[in-house]
Amino acid sequence: MANELIINVTEYETRVALLEDRVLAELYIERAKDRGIMGNIYKGKVVKVLPGMQAAFVDIGLEKAAFLYVADVHGGIEDYEDMGFQGEEMPAYFSSPSSQIQDLLSEGQEILVQVSKEPLGTKGTRITSHTTLPGRYLVFMPLVDHIGVSRRIKDEKERKRLREIVQSIKSPGGGFIVRTASEGASADEIRADMEFLLQFWNNIQKKKENSPAPSLIHSDLTMVLRVIRDILSPQVNRIIIDSKEEYDRILSFINTYMPKQRYEMSLYENKEPIFDAYGIEMEIDKILGSKVWLKSGGYIVIDMSEALVPIDVNTGRYVGKRNLADTILKTNLEAAKEIAYQLRLRNIGGIIIIDFIDMEREGDREKVYQAFEEALKKDRQKTNIFKISELGLVEMTRKRTRENISRILGESCPYCEGAGLIKSKTTVCYDIFREIERTSTELGGHNIMVEANPEIADLLYEEERAGVEELEKKLRKKIVMKGKPGFHQEQFNIIEI
Repeated sequence: MANELIINVTEYETRVALLEDRVLAELYIERAKDRGIMGNIYKGKVVKVLPGMQAAFVDIGLEKAAFLYVADVHGGIEDYEDMGFQGEEMPAYFSSPSSQIQDLLSEGQEILVQVSKEPLGTKGTRITSHTTLPGRYLVFMPLVDHIGVSRRIKDEKERKRLREIVQSIKSPGGGFIVRTASEGASADEIRADMEFLLQFWNNIQKKKENSPAPSLIHSDLTMVLRVIRDILSPQVNRIIIDSKEEYDRILSFINTYMPKQRYEMSLYENKEPIFDAYGIEMEIDKILGSKVWLKSGGYIVIDMSEALVPIDVNTGRYVGKRNLADTILKTNLEAAKEIAYQLRLRNIGGIIIIDFIDMEREGDREKVYQAFEEALKKDRQKTNIFKISELGLVEMTRKRTRENISRILGESCPYCEGAGLIKSKTTVCYDIFREIERTSTELGGHNIMVEANPEIADLLYEEERAGVEELEKKLRKKIVMKGKPGFHQEQFNIIEI
C-alpha cells in the first residue's frame, strides 16, 4: 500500500493529510492563532491551595492560573492517558489515597508541571507534576520506575523482546513505555531513543534551575513534527511539502531522531495548490456533511451531539438483486467499512452508537461485526466495541485525543443553535398570529405592521391570507405585511402604524 503525507503550510494554517492508496485517511489541522500548549512544561508557582477541593492553583505565566488536582501531584493514571499516548500500557501507581493537597503543596512553592489538558471555555489549564517525554520509540516517565509496552503490539514474542531490551539498558529510576512504532526496532535504535530522552530530561532540569517562576521550560513539538514522529513508518514512504522552510525543518528532525527511516521526500513547487493537486480540498469539503453515500446506493447519517454520536445506516437507492436479507447484509457490510473510515477521518471520539439495518440471521450479524472489527484495525486510536444487539445496534467508544475535525472546520448554526432544524414557514406564520393577539391591546386603536422575512410575508399574503383577515375582523385593525430581506426566517417585528 502506497502511503503519503501531504503537507500544506501557510502563515495562518498548517495542514497534514495522510493518503492511503491516494485516499484521504487522516487530516491534521493547526491554526497559528489556536496553537495549543498541550505537553508544554513550565516552572510554576503555587498561588493558592484549596483543601476543600483538594486542588491548587498554579501560576505558569498564562492569563489564568492552572489547576492541579491532588491526584495529579501524586500521579494518577489519567495523567499519562491525557497526554495523548493512547493504546500504550500504563503503569500502576502506588500513592496514598489519604494524602491531602495541603500536605503536598504550599503557597509560594515552585514546581515543575506539564500541561495535561488545554484551557476550554471558562475552565483553566489542567496540569500534572508527573512529566512525560515522548520519543520515537519510547515515552520517558522520569518520576516512575516502570516498563510498559503498547497494547497495540499484539505479538507476545515481540512484546517480550522489547521489554527485555528496555530492561537491559535502562538505569535505575525513571520508567519507559514502549510505543507502537517500536515494533521491529533494533536494540540500537531503542538505545539511541532512550539516550536522547535522558539527555533531554537533563537539559530540562538544568533550565529549570536557572529559570524564574513562572516560565516556559519546554515547548512541545509543532503539529507537523508530532505527526512525523508518530506516523512516519515503513508504511508511509513519501512526504510532499509545499514550504522550503518546513521542508528543511522536517529533514533536520528526521536525520536527527529517525536516521534509519527510509522514505522519499520532495518539495512541491507547482502553481496549483498542493491540496487541490492531490484532490484533498474536495474531500475536506465533504467532512462537514452528515450524509455519506455508499457505492451501492445506500448511505449513512452521522449526527454529532453533545452526549454521543449516533450513526444510522440506510439502504437508500439500493434495492438488491436477490432477496431482502442479502440486500441488508451487503449494505451493512459496506457501511461497516465506511463508518470505520469516517471515524478515523473525522477524528470522532467518545461514545458512538451505530444503528445497522436489522438483520434476522445471526450469521449475518456476526459477519458485519467481524467486518467492522477488521476495518477498525487501521485506526491508531484506542477503540472498544460490543457485539451487535438484537436491534442491530453497536455500542463503542473511541479515544479522544484531539479536536474533532468537524468542530475545527465548522461551528454551530447561529439560527438553529446546533439542533439542525429551524421553525417551518407555516409555524412562523402562526407564531406571528399569536404575537399579534398578545400585543394588540398594547397598541391601542392603531393598525399593525408585520416586518418579516420576504418568504414569510408572501405566505401571509397568500396561503395564510384567511388567517390574517380573521384577525383583522377580530381585532378591528388593519394588518399590513412588509418583507425585510435581511431577516432570518424566524425573525419578525410587530409595529403599530
